[in-house]
Amino acid sequence: MRRQAPQATSFEAIAIALVIALAPVTMVRAADCPRQGTLGTSRVLAVDAVSYPRVGLKSFPQTLPLGDHEVVLTFDDGPSPPTTGKVLAALAQECVRATFFLIGRSAFDQPDLAKRIAAEGHTIGHHSWTHPSLMRISKAAAFDQIDRGIAAIEKVLHGTAATTPSTPFFRFPGFESTPATLDFLQSRGIAVFGADLWASDWNPMTPQRELRLLTDRLAVARKGIILLHDPKGHTAAMLPAFLRYLRDNGYHIVHVVPTGPAVDFDGVP
Repeated sequence: MRRQAPQATSFEAIAIALVIALAPVTMVRAADCPRQGTLGTSRVLAVDAVSYPRVGLKSFPQTLPLGDHEVVLTFDDGPSPPTTGKVLAALAQECVRATFFLIGRSAFDQPDLAKRIAAEGHTIGHHSWTHPSLMRISKAAAFDQIDRGIAAIEKVLHGTAATTPSTPFFRFPGFESTPATLDFLQSRGIAVFGADLWASDWNPMTPQRELRLLTDRLAVARKGIILLHDPKGHTAAMLPAFLRYLRDNGYHIVHVVPTGPAVDFDGVP
């Protein structure tokens, strides 16, 4: 049963109305976790892709409007059994929701796993069809990689191979964008996600080494969009300890969702 919110004073009501009117994202409190002592998901940000077309300080001058000790967890390159399942289990244990940037071909090959990610409440973004460098192929081939990846995931999740994504979030493989591909995505109303910090988990390492790298970097950054890779075995093994670290050190999970499906420049879905 949902608790009834206390009545706000006139001053509080005015302040809340101003925040809602001026904020480029919608902030929603996440649902309570049924288990005590878990990290949980603190709030939801519904991102306006027009106001936030490109986010992540590793690639762009702007990032999401996160407060101190707020983090967004993102995972690239899945779905991939059995590691993605282990990542999902760790997130579920702590009632945490994340964003998964899926490779279209992998989602096509593992449709049940892609559907599971969505069914467990995580946001699904797009990461091209086969994960090539989009700055080292022709413009036409890069556009095709974007569209084929989107269409594959839409087919798996919604039954129709549409190139207009229900979740208009995209991350470039290797963060390798070009002016043409950035303009292409912006013209489609698709937000581009970079990252603010990462564990460098594309390199071979032990889970203990990865945890140390990630926590040391987070101690400096104090907040941000975190990049991880769910197909990596050491990341799946490290994740439960990292979630405990976040819980024990006062960090808060923010779940990112879109304000709506992609639209083109003319505002037509």
